Amino acid sequence: MATLLLLRHGRTTANATGVLAGRQPVELDETGRAQARRTGERLQGLPVATVVTSPLIRCRQTVELALPEAVPALDEGLIECGYGDWEGKPLKDLAQEPLWQVVQQHPSAAVFPNGEAMAAMSARAVATVRAWDAKVTAEHGPDALWVACSHGDVIKAIVADALGLHLDQFQRLVADPASVAVIRYTPTRPFVVRLNDASDLSGLVPPKQTATSGDAAVGGGAGGGV
Repeated sequence: MATLLLLRHGRTTANATGVLAGRQPVELDETGRAQARRTGERLQGLPVATVVTSPLIRCRQTVELALPEAVPALDEGLIECGYGDWEGKPLKDLAQEPLWQVVQQHPSAAVFPNGEAMAAMSARAVATVRAWDAKVTAEHGPDALWVACSHGDVIKAIVADALGLHLDQFQRLVADPASVAVIRYTPTRPFVVRLNDASDLSGLVPPKQTATSGDAAVGGGAGGGV
């Protein structure tokens, strides 16, 4: 199967001021724009076959700056969690709400007022990336690389699924602005190759697929992904 580079958007004005943006049209700040450009430098030279992004402007700006020659597909399945009445409010105020501790400790039960359940967000995001991965593999072959740009909680949910973790464990994961998580799906299991990564990405060109590409490397293997 193809290899997914799961990119979080760069820092926004809401991130910088401690506000929960949700699905509001919040844009990258200058730091976020610089982060996106640096991500482009990291991606330079990689044979990216397909780019997909959340339709929110902060993700579209990140892709435009990181991969200016790409023509990304917009997919609602990658959009931010619907935080409903929480959107636009300071995180320090939200931390006083009873629901905050549910989100922290038992997110699979969290349903935002006039918004989305976190479990529903996880299910649609995982279904979206798995469908795109199958499509990219079918069109470009099992050695293809593709990029999906999304949001922190969405990325954490996708990675948790790939790791076989219950959604209630996803708050243990980190997805910083402009970081990359790398997942390689196979018929038997996903491999999480990198997480919250801000380093050089040049080593991500997948190895040629073999009959045992879905098997874990007993003893640890020789590197180069899986």
